[in-house]
Amino acid sequence: MSELDVQIPTAFDPFAEANAEDSGAGAGTKEYVHIRVQQRNGRKSLTTVQGLKKDFSYNKILKDLKKEFCCNGTVVQDPELGQVIQLQGDQRKNVSTFLVQAGIVKKDNIKIHGF
Repeated sequence: MSELDVQIPTAFDPFAEANAEDSGAGAGTKEYVHIRVQQRNGRKSLTTVQGLKKDFSYNKILKDLKKEFCCNGTVVQDPELGQVIQLQGDQRKNVSTFLVQAGIVKKDNIKIHGF
């Protein structure tokens, strides 16, 4: 009898790439600014900006964002994420273009999340 060539299927992890990027391998090379939208109640939503460099003044950026987009906002201190800027309404595209035009972040380093 000859040996059977049997291939045992291995477990496929669809999130292996994402986990590799989040680990120490790619963390130091690219720092992303994450812009997310969170649904509140009804039609109300909240835009959060996290991942800005620590040397920027979050309060000054917030003040300019509030004036530019006519919305209210605040800077929240999160134990895991550090300082996070919150704005009223869905301001994802507005915030990303503002950060690029102001020279705070390059367009390649912005990730926009949400529906």
